[in-house]
Amino acid sequence: MELYPDTDIQETQEWIDSLNSVIESDGAERAHYLIEMMIDQARRSGSNLPYNATTSYVNTIPTHLQQKHPGDPDMERRIRAIVRWNAVMTVLRANEKSPGIGGHIASFQSSATLYDVGFNHFFRAPNENFDGDLVFFQGHSSPGIYSRAFLEGRLTEDQLSNFRLESSGQGLSSYPHPWLMPDFWQFPTVSMGLGPIMGIYQARFLKYLHDRGIADTSDRKVWVFCGDGEMDEPESLGAISLAAREKLDNLIFVVNCNLQRLDGPVRGNGKIIQELESDFRGSGWNVLKVIWGSYWDPLFNLDKEGLLKKRMEECVDGEFQNFKAKGGAYTREHFFGKYPELKEMVSAMSDSDIWRLNRGGHDPHKVYAAYAAATSHKGQPSVILAKTVKGYGMGDAGEGHNVSHQQKSMDIESLKKFRSRFDLPITDEEVENLKFYKPEPDSPEMTYMRERREALGGSLPQRKTKGNSLTVPRLDSFSNLLTSTGERKISTTMAFVRMLTTMVKDKEIGKYVVPIVPDEARTFGMEGMFRQLGIYSSVGQLYEPQDADQVMFYKEQKDGQILEEGINEAGSFSSWIASGTSYSTTGIQTIPFYIFYSMFGFQRIGDLAWAAGDSRTRGFLLGATAGRTTLNGEGLQHEDGHSHLLSATIPNCVSYDPCFAYELAVIIQNGLHRMIENQEDVYYYITIMNENYSHPDMPKGAEDHIIKGMYQYSKASGKAKNKVQLMGSGVILREVIEAAQLLENDWGVESDIWSVTSFTELRRNALDVERHNLLNPDDEQRSFIQEQITDTESPIIASTDYMKSFSDQIANFIPNSFTSLGTDGFGRSDSREALRSFFEVDRYHVVLAALKALKDQGKIDKKIPSEAIKKYNINPSKVNPALS
Repeated sequence: MELYPDTDIQETQEWIDSLNSVIESDGAERAHYLIEMMIDQARRSGSNLPYNATTSYVNTIPTHLQQKHPGDPDMERRIRAIVRWNAVMTVLRANEKSPGIGGHIASFQSSATLYDVGFNHFFRAPNENFDGDLVFFQGHSSPGIYSRAFLEGRLTEDQLSNFRLESSGQGLSSYPHPWLMPDFWQFPTVSMGLGPIMGIYQARFLKYLHDRGIADTSDRKVWVFCGDGEMDEPESLGAISLAAREKLDNLIFVVNCNLQRLDGPVRGNGKIIQELESDFRGSGWNVLKVIWGSYWDPLFNLDKEGLLKKRMEECVDGEFQNFKAKGGAYTREHFFGKYPELKEMVSAMSDSDIWRLNRGGHDPHKVYAAYAAATSHKGQPSVILAKTVKGYGMGDAGEGHNVSHQQKSMDIESLKKFRSRFDLPITDEEVENLKFYKPEPDSPEMTYMRERREALGGSLPQRKTKGNSLTVPRLDSFSNLLTSTGERKISTTMAFVRMLTTMVKDKEIGKYVVPIVPDEARTFGMEGMFRQLGIYSSVGQLYEPQDADQVMFYKEQKDGQILEEGINEAGSFSSWIASGTSYSTTGIQTIPFYIFYSMFGFQRIGDLAWAAGDSRTRGFLLGATAGRTTLNGEGLQHEDGHSHLLSATIPNCVSYDPCFAYELAVIIQNGLHRMIENQEDVYYYITIMNENYSHPDMPKGAEDHIIKGMYQYSKASGKAKNKVQLMGSGVILREVIEAAQLLENDWGVESDIWSVTSFTELRRNALDVERHNLLNPDDEQRSFIQEQITDTESPIIASTDYMKSFSDQIANFIPNSFTSLGTDGFGRSDSREALRSFFEVDRYHVVLAALKALKDQGKIDKKIPSEAIKKYNINPSKVNPALS
């Protein structure tokens, strides 16, 4: 406002008085309407009124409009102090057992009140009548959540003492990990940024289930706790516009704004709360700022001229950090001392009084009012920006210090001060011995805490491990994919769409199938499903689609089954996780099929894929247009030669690279059986291609071997003198089949041909057997690949459309001479034939590799490989594709 000096103070006051009169007589909403109308009129009259997305640096909810805290503040303070203490002890005792094991003290201490108010009054647990709220706990605050669970009797003192010491099976995971604590944690959140985006799509998925009539989720809330530093992650803010667009009033973000990230201030030269307010308000969220605690209220009442508010606006976060870290005298001099009027305002206050002026995130009354406002708000998602102090209560050991985040220890004197500050009944000796504190079961504190949780349905966090029972279709339900296509050529992508069409029509599982596409449905031949299933929209379709006269028009509807997420792989994957964990969050199994450009799958969202494994997600990922040479013309950025290596890093991701439609059908049906019928905590990654070719009948009895990772496609007659074993996966299997014919016709060499549907599963089985044999030397077993490869003399040539290390996974487990052909290097734009020649994986290079292996064994004349190079016009001097 300093840009526009007040030229008529009396007129200004008259306008303000008029506004106050409207508020008093007709309410704030009427006043807001009038203000908006005046702004609109001013703009229509030609005035250039700049938009300001931020409000004053004060609490959004004024004191007189705060909803009253209904609990016993003193009792809750005592409980909060106990939780604080045991959270510190959890970290310290673990480090005493194993120095350097780590842990975070400061994060939870800054957010203890935020969680405490939620646990006492808002977080509803699931019970027989209600599925409960979902809470994404901030990862670094895990010691505090464990501490409360300890008081509730859900965790033992021994478990707390083994925080981060998990190998024995008695410890607690460092952060929220459903894989490690499947009955406790619901969501993995410590890879910062993933909690916010997963929370948004979780909230949207609850709306999707409700609108489709699958589950009543109308009263459930999704709480997402995150840090202000975490909001710098692109995933944290990347989907907030979707939350507003979808009117996700079941979603509440709580951002712990302690002004510090891992190494220092989040915005030392600015104000992170104001910045986040503008981001969220501009995106259409309901923003509630909880900046100042109740101890500031009398000072605001004295601030008739707005000077205190002005001073707060002037200060940047780096200064606010100093004010809290350096004490009351420093604050008096450097904050209030800038203006004589402010210094006079606090003249009757001691330095201790000034230092106690609290931030809103540590005031349960202010926090309760914000939570109450957020949970009752309709039509928008809400975000609460709560100002706190990093390491609150740690004193000189780390309160408001730059090093606070890394603090995993406190000296005894600091612990004694901490004990005294929070009025804990703990003796000096107990402090020195790092004792946990747990009141007697019938104590007022324990009784109150139990009563509050009972009123909210029980304890949190808790996680369901099973969903509703479903019977999946038998393999013969997909008979159209098990027999030859004859002269008709189709892609495995087309085969998948046929299979998906069959599944959505199934009476048992059809409505639970969730197709997910990131704006590529037409690329994958799925546009026929638009009209059949509808694209989910929370408002239906408010327009007539441009292609309404077409059979496969673009159809949005409120109960649509397809989630079409736009050009948004991270959002699509988050929807897939929400669907794949629905068995846990709602008790209802849904079956997500997320199909995407293979190159933009694991490479782009690898962290989310890892979180999916941790989350025990169940579902199918379809990497379409997969392989380095199957995608005509697109080139370097689009051609995938390494997604299978990335998927192999996730222990419970089961990966396949099928060539034929019957392989795909067997794999998907097996996945349905494992994940949906048996409810195993795995997920499937399957690569499919857009290359059209004929598909043969399924060999009799091949199903089990397809699942295990390989089967013999054809066997050598044994009439020729020399033999090789050719392995192939995906579309390159077809090059291998052609190479076998060339070897026989041109060089008199026979071939066993193996279709390897999963090098990754073969390796995992071999590793498991290898470990068994190491630990049980008197009971040695053979791996599946060893059982299959009985001819250990003939060389093996393994060819894929992926990097050589993909097939190299099995090389160590068989004694044969082993040669890998693969597509190392950057992709190129060209025809499939040219690309396969360039990357040296076409039939001619397979033949050459086979002849070279036989020559190295002394089984053929050493001149033959050179003859093959000439015969097939292979250029031996061209640049190595892996390096070019």
